[in-house]
Amino acid sequence: MTATATIDGPDAARAKSQAGEKSASLYRMAMPGHLCPFGLKSKSMLERRGYRVDDNLLTTRDEVDAFKTAHGVETTPITFIGGQQIGGYTELKKHFGYRVLGKDEKTYTPVIAIFGSTALMSLAIALNVHGGFSIQHFLMWFFATSMVALAIQKLQDVEGFVNGFLGYDLLARRYVPYGYAYPYLELYAGVGMIALIGRVSPLVWLVAPVGIFIGTIGAISVIKAVYIEKRDLKCACVGGGSNVPLGAISLSENLIMAGMGLWMLGLWFAA
Repeated sequence: MTATATIDGPDAARAKSQAGEKSASLYRMAMPGHLCPFGLKSKSMLERRGYRVDDNLLTTRDEVDAFKTAHGVETTPITFIGGQQIGGYTELKKHFGYRVLGKDEKTYTPVIAIFGSTALMSLAIALNVHGGFSIQHFLMWFFATSMVALAIQKLQDVEGFVNGFLGYDLLARRYVPYGYAYPYLELYAGVGMIALIGRVSPLVWLVAPVGIFIGTIGAISVIKAVYIEKRDLKCACVGGGSNVPLGAISLSENLIMAGMGLWMLGLWFAA
């Protein structure tokens, strides 16, 4: 049930939420110029959990301000369940037992999303281009596409990336412009490796040394910062705004870049 809200006081709002065993009262902003996404997400969550939602829309700024004043809150939406004021969308998630990450809490979710996507993409490419699955072709496509995907993440906010990168990269600390060049070098190496997969070409000498260089410097920097100095840092590998912890993921990224370069040079010499 959706209706334009009357500004109920706290007691009235609690009473409405007690109307049934699985009922909830939701107050959310739905003004002509702004439909609150957290209100819609709260409504969807409640309905998925089997609640009948008394959906109260706050359609003007005056209604929003009056509701905040009446209930002593600073934001909307606000949900009431069983006569209890639950709070906003984050509080509602906690109420239902969903994990809510703190602002500075570290997570591997971004890298899982990237590597999971590039793994599926690499499998599809290997099957299409090479006519069947081989672990060598899959790994080469996976490593090269992952380098490109990680470079894209950095290039979205180069300044933010550099701010994090300067926290641990040994070469960037001595020569700051290297930090700005790094995402472009990673992109160059990744795209070059994609172009050379399955080929033995002298162009490998324009690509492989770049991957070996930036990968080796990066790996040494991570080992020093994390495993020798024991520093707790955020990894800039997926961009400056991420909360991915610096450690095994970043070390793997750098070792993969260096390893891909060495692998390609090895194929050149073997030919």
